[in-house]
Amino acid sequence: MLKGFQCRSCQSTNGQLVLDLGEQPLANNFLELSNLGQSEPRFPLRLAVCTECWLIQIIDLVPPVELFSDYVYFSSYSSAWVKHAAKCAERYQKEFKPNHVIEIASNDGYFLRHFAEANISHLGIEPAENIAVVARQRGVKTRVDFFSESLAGELALDQCADLIIANNVFAHIPDIKGFVSGLKVLLSPAGRAILEFPHAVEMITRGEFDTVYHEHVYYFTLTALEPFFARHEMCITRVERTPLHGGSLRIFVQHTTREPDETVAEVLEEEKRLGVTSLGFYGAIASRAKAIKEELQFRLHEYQAKGQRIAAYGAAAKGSVLLNYCDFTPDDVEFVVDRSPHKQGKFMPGTHLPVLAVEELLKRAPEVTLLLAWNFADEILCQQSAYREAGGRFLIPIPEIRLV
Repeated sequence: MLKGFQCRSCQSTNGQLVLDLGEQPLANNFLELSNLGQSEPRFPLRLAVCTECWLIQIIDLVPPVELFSDYVYFSSYSSAWVKHAAKCAERYQKEFKPNHVIEIASNDGYFLRHFAEANISHLGIEPAENIAVVARQRGVKTRVDFFSESLAGELALDQCADLIIANNVFAHIPDIKGFVSGLKVLLSPAGRAILEFPHAVEMITRGEFDTVYHEHVYYFTLTALEPFFARHEMCITRVERTPLHGGSLRIFVQHTTREPDETVAEVLEEEKRLGVTSLGFYGAIASRAKAIKEELQFRLHEYQAKGQRIAAYGAAAKGSVLLNYCDFTPDDVEFVVDRSPHKQGKFMPGTHLPVLAVEELLKRAPEVTLLLAWNFADEILCQQSAYREAGGRFLIPIPEIRLV
């Protein structure tokens, strides 16, 4: 068992190390040219599973204020995610007809703007002031704060929400007990909270080790979550799958006066069949991560031996993790391109690779581009048709290494 471990869900001290990615910089801590020579903090990045409730969690926490108060991830720079959000917003308006909508970690208003445009009462809760400014410019009411049970109680005095949205944020919250208690306080009696997050089953079976970084405290299976919500007198009433982020779950949560439908039992049964309640299931990700690292190192050195130049696409957090875990430097990869102007002109954490505009990929024409944002491969390959027609090729690292 893992010394010093205590599960943040059930308090068990029975934990098992699943993955050790070494000491890593904060994955969204981009550097300016002026501070490249300064000491860069690194933190252990280790993943464990509780062998009592089977919740997967990182062992070494970094305070949220260091991660989210000034943030560089703007949701609107992913066309696929923006399209996904628009589709969900349209569906929820028709299906649930909400009177008041709250989104936790509302980012730049990419989702709530659809409710604002429909004149539906709403509020975004976003901890990063720089991102909240953009949301407000879009007409989205936004409060700069971290969601908590205390904040939920304050907001509920004014108006409870009959729809609470939490896209890709639940896994970021160290105090998930306080988070779910806040949902219970803020949600109207007949309301529902809808949470989306990467499915840990997909992460383990597909070897998506780069999904693990300090911001992601948890990696959820329904097996771990169903009893957790029940302990807080909340019920997961429906589960849906989405292909986003390498495979995600969308759960619908209501007060325990509601009953789950057949989708909950189906996913629980599937997870049981795959073995999520046995340690053997979790060993796959460490061995897969090691194999991917060795294969990528071999391939990049092989390309260089042929005189081919290498770049990377996607200055996302997962890209930072992969580059640092594989020990890549500017001698291996010349630069990274990204669509977000908030990252361009800066340098990747740890590796210090320069981040350039996407247009530089076609201009500089490296023979091979490592696709760090592999979870949006279809979108990026389509956008970069001119680069590919000119002879450039993309090396996709996960789930299977392939050159396209």
